[in-house]
Order: sequence, then C-alpha cells, then structure tokens
Amino acid sequence: MGTGNVSTRSMTVRPLEIDGSFLVTAQSFGDDRGDFFEIYREDVLIEALGYAPRIMQTNISTSCRNVVRGVHGAATPPGLAKFVTCLRGSLLDFVVDVRTGSPTFGQWEMIVLNGHGRTAVYVEEGLGHAFIALEDDTCIQYQLSDLYRPAEVLAVHPLDPEIGLPLNLPGEPILSDRDAIAPTLREAGELGLLPSYDKCVAMREARQQLAAV
Repeated sequence: MGTGNVSTRSMTVRPLEIDGSFLVTAQSFGDDRGDFFEIYREDVLIEALGYAPRIMQTNISTSCRNVVRGVHGAATPPGLAKFVTCLRGSLLDFVVDVRTGSPTFGQWEMIVLNGHGRTAVYVEEGLGHAFIALEDDTCIQYQLSDLYRPAEVLAVHPLDPEIGLPLNLPGEPILSDRDAIAPTLREAGELGLLPSYDKCVAMREARQQLAAV
C-alpha cells in the first residue's frame, strides 16, 4: 500500500485533498551555472502510490494567455492518469473530481504551476483535469499512463457553474470548440459518461496488491 506522504533529499510527494491526486515538489540544487532538480522519480512515486505509475505517452502543449483546457478525463477503465509539469510560463492547474459516488464529487483543487519546474501534479485515472494559462506561450507537459484515444476522452464544460472553477481572468476565457459544447457535470452524469469512484478505487487496490506480491 502507498504511504501517501514521501520525502527524500530531492523530492516530496504529498496527497491533495481529492483522493487520487498528488503534489510533487522537487528540491532545487543550484550554483552559479544554474539549477538542477529531479521532477520525476519512479521509485519515490511507487512509495507514495503503492504501485508503479505507467508512462506510455508524453504530450506537450502551448497556450496563449486566458486559454482554458479541460475539464478532461477518459473512460475508466482503462482511464488515463497524468503527470503534469509546466515547462514555461505559468498556469492555474485544477484537479476536478468527476467520479460518481466519490465523497468529494464535483469538488476541485487548484495548484499554481510555473516554468521554474519545481512542482508537478499526479492525477490518477478517473479524475478530471483542467488548467488556465496565465501567460502567453505557456508550455505544459503531460505524461500519460496510456495512449491517447480520442474516442475515450471525457470532457466536462470548464465554465459549469456547479463546479465553479475560479476563472477570474482579465479577458474572456478561450475554449476549444469541443470544450465549448461539452456537457455540464450534471449532464455528463445523466448521460452515463462519468467514471465510478468505487471502480477507480478497485483499480488502484488491484495494482497495489499486485505490486506487493
């Protein structure tokens, strides 16, 4: 089983309030040449999660200021876990609980990520993810637990007032065509599109048991 909180010389991992999401903070080692830090270490994440995270695909996107991407997830199972890092610029990153039956269903947690690169977010399968770019040319990297399959993508409208993401931007939020017509959380639930919290927990526990063998 995972321990949740893990702290080493180079990295700290701690669970966020929404079950299945983690904040990863790297220790920077700098001198007159610049800085060095380890943003991803599988051994540390294994200790925190209780299983080995799988990385099958890495994506990079760039966004103008005020661009909103999300709320995105994937049909679960198989789901799509994400390890999210900001490489350039800055953004507000959101973990949104879209799992029916979850004690924090419909709630969100916000983390500030920036190009200094010391902080990342790990989001387990079943959770929704969104972000708002605060600067032009903000660059974000996603490491995914499975291959991206458009047919399995889950999208919930990021401006859904029942979710209530704090989008107090100096200009109008910029959405993709897909996100602009995405259903609200309530509509997605009525359509049977949302993952089940119990199934997501069962998936995690099965991986933890397998890792313990």
